[in-house]
Amino acid sequence: MDNVAQLKADKLRISVENEQLRSAVANNTGPAGNLAFLTLEKKLLSQQEELTELHKRKGENSQRIVDLNIRIEELNAQMNDKDRQLAQEKRSNASFRAEIKMYVSSMDELKRLNTTLKDEHTALQLAFSSLEEKLRSVQEENYNLLERLKDYKSRDADKLNEENESFLRKRSDKVRRELEDAVRETSRNSSSPISSEAIDCTNGIDISGIDCDLHIPPMSMNPTNMYAKFEAHEGEVSAVRWCPTEKIIATGGADRKLKLWDVRKRSPEQLAVLTGCSQGINSIDFDSTGTYVIGTSNDKGVRVWTVADHRLRHTLTGHIEKVMAAKYLHEPYKIISGSHDRTLKVWDVRSSACIETKFVGSSCFDLVTTDSIGASIISAHFDKKIRFWDIRMEKPINDLLLPNKITSLDLSKDCNFLLCSVRDDTIKLLDLRMNNILRTFSHENFKLSCDSARVGFNFDATRIASGSADGSIYIWNTLNGRHEELLKGHSPSAVNAVSWSPTQSSLASVGKGRRCIVWTAEL
Repeated sequence: MDNVAQLKADKLRISVENEQLRSAVANNTGPAGNLAFLTLEKKLLSQQEELTELHKRKGENSQRIVDLNIRIEELNAQMNDKDRQLAQEKRSNASFRAEIKMYVSSMDELKRLNTTLKDEHTALQLAFSSLEEKLRSVQEENYNLLERLKDYKSRDADKLNEENESFLRKRSDKVRRELEDAVRETSRNSSSPISSEAIDCTNGIDISGIDCDLHIPPMSMNPTNMYAKFEAHEGEVSAVRWCPTEKIIATGGADRKLKLWDVRKRSPEQLAVLTGCSQGINSIDFDSTGTYVIGTSNDKGVRVWTVADHRLRHTLTGHIEKVMAAKYLHEPYKIISGSHDRTLKVWDVRSSACIETKFVGSSCFDLVTTDSIGASIISAHFDKKIRFWDIRMEKPINDLLLPNKITSLDLSKDCNFLLCSVRDDTIKLLDLRMNNILRTFSHENFKLSCDSARVGFNFDATRIASGSADGSIYIWNTLNGRHEELLKGHSPSAVNAVSWSPTQSSLASVGKGRRCIVWTAEL
């Protein structure tokens, strides 16, 4: 632009000089004037060419100026963008610096907290080591106590057996002496001597030639006589239990009712209908005094009634699946229940609240308590295991794996033998003192009717009974393992459960045919 301004000034000056020369030429028309004129003409032409070239360069420079202005605008726009980005980056940088400060303070706080937690962890480890040592000592003490308890129970059982044998021996000797005296007196009166071979005191006493009804029966007999048969419920009957103190049986069925029956007569009398369940009943049990009866149901609840006034006293809810079994613990204050939800729950009856839940991992089908105060529990499960529990511990203290899932358990009165029915259609007899299987009972036609089929010991544990899917009841002798009786009365309906009388050789059975049958021994 400065060059253009200079050229414009030169052009103006040259134009003035040109005019002056023209005037001079007009005044001086001689040869010298012509020569000067020509010189000026040439100079003018060169100046015009130079001017043309300068105009050309001016146009090019103008275009370059336009392009440069456009480029400047683009660069200004880019610079503005960069400024905005820079401002944003500065704000981000400030934010990041604030976050860094916050994280640094948080890290310092976490370091202090970590130091505190390390100290607490060290203290907890020391406490855990101490508690673990205490636990080992308590477990060892518990094991020793259990061994002592088993030893005491074994001694009590041996002592009781000795007392029974001594009593029977003394009674047999007394009767023999009395009969010998009577025989000698009769011999003297009739002068017809009787040989000593006429007296047999092995399984009772009988005298040849004398009409005598005296006979000492064995300890237990097989129930072969159908004493009573009656319609118990409106649908399938799934549970039956004898009351431990009176001739009363309780039945429960799919009609959601638990019924009490007086079976002292051949026509059983219905004493009460206990209601409260909203679905079918799975199991029934009494307390040791016969004051309370427990019923478990498919409605996920456990209910307790009083036998005397037939009132519903407690409803225990908390399981999320059907409840299969319930027994008293520390009666009458606590109850333990097993459910399909794979838990065992301990209930405080006074508050109707669950005070402990044991997570098993497998559905529970049945359970028993091994002594009067319920310090130990045995449970049967879907995963083919029998689990042994100490009520004070969260985990089982032992378990036993069987060939198939276990449907029911029953315990002998001396708590030495455990009976369990297995879904492979066998019944196992376990010796709890040795923790092994003593006998396996089976029959070619015997098949368990369902996953909740119940088996049971008789009152002296010399017989066991179980119902079959063909409607028959099979009875085995536990002493020799032989199958002794086959009772048919439910055919063709399957038998779900059986229950022995606690004091006599009587048996109650129920099944899918709505009937309950009471069997007694023929004398």
